Amino acid sequence: MSNRGTSVRGAGFVRKRAALTAGISIAALLLTGCVQSQREENTGAEGDSGIDSTFVFAASSDPKSLDPAFASDGESFRVSRQIFEGLVGVEPGTADPAPLLAESWETSEDGLSTVFQLKEGVSFHDGTPFDAEAVCFNFDRWYNWTGIQQAETTSYYYGSLFRGFADSPENAVYESCEANGDNEVTVNLAKPFAGFIAALSLPAFAMQSPTALEEYSADEIGGTAEAPSLSEYALGHPVGTGPFKFDSWNVGQQLELSIYDDYWGDKGQITKTIFRIIDDPQARRQALEAGDIDGYDLVAPADTQSLKDAGYNITPRDPFTILYLGMNQAIPELKDPKVREAIAHAIDKDALVAQTLPEGTEVATQFIPEVVDGYNEDVTTYDFDPARAKELLAEAGYPDGFEVTFNYPTNVSRPYMPTPEQVFTNLQAQLSEVGITVKPAPAAWSPDYLNQVQGTPDHGLHLLGWTGDYNDTDNFIGVFFGQEKLEFGFDNPELFKALDEARGMSDRDEQTELYKEINEQIAEFNPAIPLAHPAPSLAFAKRVTSYPASPVNDEVFTDIELSE
Repeated sequence: MSNRGTSVRGAGFVRKRAALTAGISIAALLLTGCVQSQREENTGAEGDSGIDSTFVFAASSDPKSLDPAFASDGESFRVSRQIFEGLVGVEPGTADPAPLLAESWETSEDGLSTVFQLKEGVSFHDGTPFDAEAVCFNFDRWYNWTGIQQAETTSYYYGSLFRGFADSPENAVYESCEANGDNEVTVNLAKPFAGFIAALSLPAFAMQSPTALEEYSADEIGGTAEAPSLSEYALGHPVGTGPFKFDSWNVGQQLELSIYDDYWGDKGQITKTIFRIIDDPQARRQALEAGDIDGYDLVAPADTQSLKDAGYNITPRDPFTILYLGMNQAIPELKDPKVREAIAHAIDKDALVAQTLPEGTEVATQFIPEVVDGYNEDVTTYDFDPARAKELLAEAGYPDGFEVTFNYPTNVSRPYMPTPEQVFTNLQAQLSEVGITVKPAPAAWSPDYLNQVQGTPDHGLHLLGWTGDYNDTDNFIGVFFGQEKLEFGFDNPELFKALDEARGMSDRDEQTELYKEINEQIAEFNPAIPLAHPAPSLAFAKRVTSYPASPVNDEVFTDIELSE
């Protein structure tokens, strides 16, 4: 759950730069054998150059939804970026916004109105024209959601960034959309939102075919807010303007896409994409080594060098992530600022990075990467100092330390935390050196772990993080600390107000200075400890000679280069 004006061709802006058991192994071998036979069935399509034009990528899970407006997870968005496009894209290799379906835009001085000039001659996969009316249909669709559609578990990004819906206009950022002919559209906001243009680069705000949305009842979702069920559209009828169109989805096995012949842009070398679902990192590596897949993401740090030595192509992303140690202030010990400071002094971040995180990871001093505006070079830091940590604990009334629950996820790899068990073990040892005994509380990632640390007050320390969606400070610290949350268990109206003020400022220089002040405010308050900005890596077969690695995962497979 996870994106900032001067101008990009008229508007937008440019930002600154960024041993498993034998049983598991046997299962992995059986899986890759199955993969091999299926690959042989699906390949054979070759371009004029004789290159195998089927690209097989191992996904760590199924997408949660094929409707990106009702998704917030990385695997959903990885698929969405092939099928859909937004008004705004991302400048290759950066987190900065760039024109896509909108060729240019102009924002009013008060930040409340933006006129977009649309690309002409574009159609959705079902033949529906992409035009100004289609743009307004999508904006109005989001705004008019009700009930379960508004739940954080469904429309996370719209609710987080646009704040309100048609039934709560007093909270809403969006106001209206006007079609000024076929190829020009005006979007009006009810209040300034400095990150509006950059936010539109999120797949959640991609343009979808109005015809398909209506035909397949995209907004008819059932279940409950805690466990919503997908619509017919989200299960098998996604229609966008992107280079690939949807073919099939065998849940738990694979998802297939094929090139859209009438795509307006460069179609590249790949005519068929297969997302193979392989949740175990070791099985993904074995599938690559067996030649059954072309690549996978979230390479385990311990595997990187050996894969390189074997001739595989390792592609790192620039760090646009944050891994942090959360401290729940609903726990009496953690409510004490001296205890939180002691914990900060007890952690050797350099050792943590060197021993558990990928090559290229940067130690964090604050909750945004250095390339994001508002990064504060002079922010308060808490250097590794076990002696000072013990002094602070004694001052807080815990000369012999104390015991605290430490929640961490299992059997999952995240871009900011590829090996959570290793991170936990490392921090557990460091905290024990100053007298803090942790009670391990491992849990499966979803839904157990996330529910524990985000949905209940019954946790102590915990590991979590974020991969930035777009280049805006609010997309990091606003997400974490912009409102009262069970994850951290504190109420800080002054901080909430400052963050709300900053996200609505139209003057970029003034906003940057305010964000620097807010980053210092957060550092002094110390609600969580920023540990590192991990640099996740992808691994590819030798035939993948170039992959468009993006710090925000904005990777479209038409840009992949293959050799024979």
